[in-house]
Amino acid sequence: MKGFGNMMRQAQQVQKKLAEAQEELKTQTVEAEAGQGKVKAVVTMGYQLKSVAIDKDLLDPEDPDTLQDLITLAVNDGLEKARKAREEELGKISGGLAGMIPGLI
Repeated sequence: MKGFGNMMRQAQQVQKKLAEAQEELKTQTVEAEAGQGKVKAVVTMGYQLKSVAIDKDLLDPEDPDTLQDLITLAVNDGLEKARKAREEELGKISGGLAGMIPGLI
């Protein structure tokens, strides 16, 4: 049973490290863009949109659809990059198990 106790302590240590890493990752950001860089989105690894930058050339009142589409693309790309980066970072700590634990990523 001694081996089981050691395994449980190790699991608790990994769990604690993962929780700490999750808190730290919430503030780290990734940047994504669309329209050859004319729309940029900054997203945290906690899945919060921090900012959107739009090139003034896209501000055409006659064509709001293009701008809306590019913003959507940039934000979605940022969220996907944040998800992948977060999964990678948490995977380093958990030995790849983080992606297998529901709700962790």
